[in-house]
Parts: sequence; structure tokens; C-alpha cells
Amino acid sequence: MILTSKQIQSNWEKLKQLIDKAFDKERTEKLNLMYTHFEERMMLAPASGRNYYHNCFPGGYVDHILRVVNFSEQIYELWKSNGAKVDNYTKEEVIFVAIHHDLGKIGDKENDYYIPNESEWHRKNQGKIYNHNPNLQYMTVPDRAIWLLNQFGIKLTEVEYLGIKLTDGLYDKSNEPYYMSYLEENQLTWNLPHIVHQADMMASRIENENINKNIEPIKVDSQPKKSVKEAEKIDNLKKQFDELFN
Repeated sequence: MILTSKQIQSNWEKLKQLIDKAFDKERTEKLNLMYTHFEERMMLAPASGRNYYHNCFPGGYVDHILRVVNFSEQIYELWKSNGAKVDNYTKEEVIFVAIHHDLGKIGDKENDYYIPNESEWHRKNQGKIYNHNPNLQYMTVPDRAIWLLNQFGIKLTEVEYLGIKLTDGLYDKSNEPYYMSYLEENQLTWNLPHIVHQADMMASRIENENINKNIEPIKVDSQPKKSVKEAEKIDNLKKQFDELFN
């Protein structure tokens, strides 16, 4: 599975357009500062490190984020139409959590989260295309996402904080007190974490099933702007990646 440089550039433009459209001016300005800082790294980041996981290829991260946003909006409407409580959080909060649930996979302000695995044996026999960067302090992906947003002065609402923290559901044992509470007063007040978790699992599963297929483009309302300069930059970076992995 591979994305072309045009697909990578197109997905990036879709993500930036989504941010400009979904949030108020103050929040958009701060988000754009963060996305400008991580632009080159984020455009080419994979969504996982092994080729039998989901979207383990350059551009896989943004492709996954767009898919989770798309599915979160659909699942939100499904829950709403079937009588689920949706009046104690906003659609904007759903989109914000969907966009940033995996932000921790970008790394910190200086270091990538994933680095190419230089061991041909491990790539061939274990499908381990990327390694975790040993220069990073260990954090869970949700914790690092929340920390990165803090570094750029981007405030979270309470439901956004829990939405990001709980996206991995019961795959993360630290989430058990939230999802498995037997006391009424300790149960989740919002359905948002359930919605984004469901969207993330759905996206990851579909991406995993598409490992040996061509990826379908993410649908959006407007056409992305074209940038020859950015496309050339991505082409050069992808050539370096291809030369490393032959």
C-alpha cells in the first residue's frame, strides 16, 4: 500500500481546510501554528509501525485522521437519530477529538515518534517498517497528544480532554475506571468518547483490510489547493524513503 505524492498533498490540504472551517478564529490560529510547525513531519507520518497494522506507510497518519473525522460525524448522527444524548457536547468537540486523538504519534516538538527501521531482516520477517524513537520520553499516545496541544496554548474542554484520553477504549487498561464503572455517579456523562472510539476502531479495521488494495480518496466538499512546491518536496522525501527500503 502506498500513497502518491499528490494524494499526500491532497490529504494535507483537506485537513488544513477542515481546521479552518470547524473552529473559531482564536483556536484556528493556534492550531495553524502547531500544524505549520509539524507540517513536513505530519504529512509523511505513518499511522502505525508494522505493515500488517493500519496505514503503515508515508502519509498514513493524515489519511487515518481524515477517515476518523468522517466516521465520527456519521456515527454522531447515527447515535443522535436513535435517541442518544448529544445535547451536552457539541459537534465541534467531536471533530476536535477526532482530529487530535492520535496527535501523540507525531512525537515531541523536536523528535519524530516513528523512525524508519534500518534492519532489512526485521522489515522482511516481522513487517516492522518503523521503530519507536528512543530519543522520546515514554508517554501513551493520548497523553502526548494532550501535552502537545498544551505546548501550543490550545485549551481543551473537559469532554475534549476525556475524548482524547479514552479514544483507545478498553485496549488501554488505564481507561477501565471510566468504561467499567459500577457506580452511577462515576459513569461517563458524555457519549463523545464512545463515538470517537467507535470511529477509530472502524477506520483502523477498514484500513487494515485495505492493506493489499488501493486506498480510496477521502471525500470532502471542496477541492484542495494545489502546490507544485509542496508536491516536489514530498516527492523528494518519498524518493529518500523508497531508496532506504528499496
